[in-house]
Amino acid sequence: MAHTHDAAHHPGEQGAADPIRLLAVRETPLSLDEVFAAVGDSAAGGTALFVGTVRDHDGGSDVDRLGYSAHPSVEAEMRRIAERVTAEFPVRALAAVHRVGDLRVGDLAVVVAVSCPHRGEAFSACRKLIDDLKHEVPIWKHQVFADGTDEWVGAG
Repeated sequence: MAHTHDAAHHPGEQGAADPIRLLAVRETPLSLDEVFAAVGDSAAGGTALFVGTVRDHDGGSDVDRLGYSAHPSVEAEMRRIAERVTAEFPVRALAAVHRVGDLRVGDLAVVVAVSCPHRGEAFSACRKLIDDLKHEVPIWKHQVFADGTDEWVGAG
């Protein structure tokens, strides 16, 4: 007789009790290795990692450099969003780090990662995490263009 079990009730198929491993806003360069290591979990079969970088153009204008500024409530807002993602998906581990200060083209602006039992959940959770962070977290981007003009872009 074959051994049967209900996979849906296996602890590894559920979200972890405290999956939020790393949330931070930093003035120093971001590390893919740090974020990836933070979401390591033996019950995770899939890890999705998203990296947002400073691109050399925006809306047809060449970007020279940009700066990110954050409201004092930024980490509390990041936690609120992370908690929402972990409530919706079976997240084993989650991490998100955003850069503030002056950045150049090619610099890492944000790194987020989510590990889940399966890849589909990991992709969906990671996408929700980065989309909600971009739309709701109080971080403002000050872009300076090659022609000397500039613009501020806010959350939401």
